[in-house]
Amino acid sequence: MNSKKILAIMMATTLSATAFAETETEREVIAEPTTEMSEASKLNMDNGVIPIADDRGFTLQSNDGNFVFKPYLYLQSTLSYKYYDDEGLDKAYNQDNVANSGFAMPYAIIGFTGKAFGKIDYNVSVNAAASGGNILQQAWIDYAAMPELRFRVGKFKTPFTHAYLTTLGETLFSSLPTSLTAQAILPYSLNAVTPGIGTGFDLGVEVHGFIANKFGYEVGLWNGTGSAQNNATKGLSDDNHLPSLLYAGRLTFQPKGAMPLTQGNPKLLHEDKMLFGVSANFNNEAESESTNDFRAGFEFAMLKNRWYVGLEAYYMHIGFTDRQKIDDTFNYWGGYAQMGYFVHPQWQVGLRYDLYDRNGSSKDGILNMPAASVNYFVPKTNIKISAMYQYVGRTGHDTQLDRDMDDLGICTHTAQVMLQYAF
Repeated sequence: MNSKKILAIMMATTLSATAFAETETEREVIAEPTTEMSEASKLNMDNGVIPIADDRGFTLQSNDGNFVFKPYLYLQSTLSYKYYDDEGLDKAYNQDNVANSGFAMPYAIIGFTGKAFGKIDYNVSVNAAASGGNILQQAWIDYAAMPELRFRVGKFKTPFTHAYLTTLGETLFSSLPTSLTAQAILPYSLNAVTPGIGTGFDLGVEVHGFIANKFGYEVGLWNGTGSAQNNATKGLSDDNHLPSLLYAGRLTFQPKGAMPLTQGNPKLLHEDKMLFGVSANFNNEAESESTNDFRAGFEFAMLKNRWYVGLEAYYMHIGFTDRQKIDDTFNYWGGYAQMGYFVHPQWQVGLRYDLYDRNGSSKDGILNMPAASVNYFVPKTNIKISAMYQYVGRTGHDTQLDRDMDDLGICTHTAQVMLQYAF
């Protein structure tokens, strides 16, 4: 048999296997809902980027379903206009009110995810648009001793706040609530102390599970250094003699079965799901060993046919370590409420109201940030186009200086258009 015939046989075998995998995946996704399995239950979103059993791209799967392999690509590009108030700008240096505007690419992710031996889930993804440790977006394995008892190790999302835990690209808005992403204000000039309420990706281990199709739990340990650090850099706390790690846990009640990690998906227009959750974490000697940070949060989310409703409230307590010789403590709180509605199977509109006590409870004044969004899901292309506008207001401050300081570094007006593509 000559080399051309061998090559032809190999190509035919590969193409037939791929075609088989695509057919099986497509059949799995577009099957009509039954009383035993809803559409949401077929879209496994645990990898945090795209659903495993989705019809975007293709999935290779063994006949018994114990082995699944899904390569994926996720691209996100934005065009932003950001306008800043005059405070904090030095006109002598020709600093503009319009800054940090133009085109950006937050995510250019290549990864693969799937299952092995019927008991292990895995996921590895690299964000080529990031730098430093953030290039490794996530990498983990998840072993299921049983559905009620699972163990996850690697780099993945910490169990805090519904906004961060939502699958990437499945959010109602193209940007997260400012109350989760903006750093709090401390009245000390310590460059290493920049606490924020959101925690996001980190390296660690957790035990989690879903009990009686209603109760979820996640408990674990993480480095507490965030997604930009992939090395082991922690020691023992001088104050309480515990490992300087992030201790975190989350409990959820989902009375109508597992709530999919989405804030709007045109494939899920006939769902009836609800989630209540509480979470807390303690970052022991966070912020370069200068503070101990405690956070707590409450969350609610609901999918009802074309409606999505979500709200969260969270709290953060900052206490300095003994070596800093600062006795002051600071308390911060924030929260948001948002809702979305599919006015058409491909068109979703959304509203959000975000609050943030950025200067701490010891000072009067809060940031209030209304926002609106429109999402369009281009049929049969896997493209999502999002447009949003957010205004940052300030209210309740004692002095004009407090008012000016509260939103430093945060733009007053944000208009953004995002295009994302997933394969």
